[in-house]
Amino acid sequence: MKAISYPSKGHVTLTDLPEPQPAAHEVLIEVRSSGICHTDIDVMHARYGSGAFPVVPGHEYAGVVTAVGDKVSGFAPGDRVVVDPNLSCGTCRPCQRGQRNLCVLLGAYGVSQNGGFAEFSAVDARNLHRIGDLPFDQAALAEPMGCVLNGITALAPNPQDEALVIGAGPIGLLLAIALRTRGLTRIALADIDPARLDLARSFGFDAVESGSTAMAAMRRGMDICIDATGRIDVAAQMTDYVADGGSLLFFGVCPPDAKIQISPFEIFRRQLRLQGTHSLNRNIPQALEAIRSFGPGIAGLISHQLSLAEVAEVLGSHAPAGSLKIQARLG
Repeated sequence: MKAISYPSKGHVTLTDLPEPQPAAHEVLIEVRSSGICHTDIDVMHARYGSGAFPVVPGHEYAGVVTAVGDKVSGFAPGDRVVVDPNLSCGTCRPCQRGQRNLCVLLGAYGVSQNGGFAEFSAVDARNLHRIGDLPFDQAALAEPMGCVLNGITALAPNPQDEALVIGAGPIGLLLAIALRTRGLTRIALADIDPARLDLARSFGFDAVESGSTAMAAMRRGMDICIDATGRIDVAAQMTDYVADGGSLLFFGVCPPDAKIQISPFEIFRRQLRLQGTHSLNRNIPQALEAIRSFGPGIAGLISHQLSLAEVAEVLGSHAPAGSLKIQARLG
């Protein structure tokens, strides 16, 4: 089968691999849609754990069941499914507390085991969810939507809250969509890219240019402020926009060694809440529900559907200009 491989740190190639055979508790999937995440770049450069080379990347994918292992029940060839990529031990302290996304041995398909940038993928049946008639490209958004919902759940928003999401790329828009599913109606996205701001407006959200007077007018006025950029300068200024008693969510992935300065007195005096979030936490069903509730317009987040060879080129160089979510389209 054709597959993208990271043979060693910093290298990507399109190669031929043997078609995997499902073990007793596994299901073989013919992959139909598989999305690129910035994590895929980090995995290639061993910035997301110690690296497990060689490995097939890709952790946002959906497809069709073609075979099942001897001990699998509940799935059959022809089932349309999406993958929850996270692999947790189930026994460590975070797992026992229901925080499987913080497992001390956390792995993932596409990170520590072969993932979805291949024609076929063998996956533990416990990591699969049926998607019904949901299109494969939309179903492949379930993993990032699950990550987003994990962050939004931690914020515990109220429908009357006003929210500012800084960064109107695919993740910023998914964050806004997730807030909308929680009943919020006053949601604004900020970005420097006019095209992304236009897309945010087309999705029914307010949009402001970063650094503009309109954005300055939001200072100390937002109940929720979320960084969806991973830029250290953005993370450092979020307290400027949140209202007293408000919440900050650091969702964008800043460099591991980056630091910002925040006044403990300001957090105390203004009663601010600083929240982090990591990955998804067994919430693919809720993610699929959110995708369906928003409707087919969510496919507007997908700017490119490419072949595996083209995706390998993107991973090895850079994304096309103006791109949003990029997916490999197979089958």
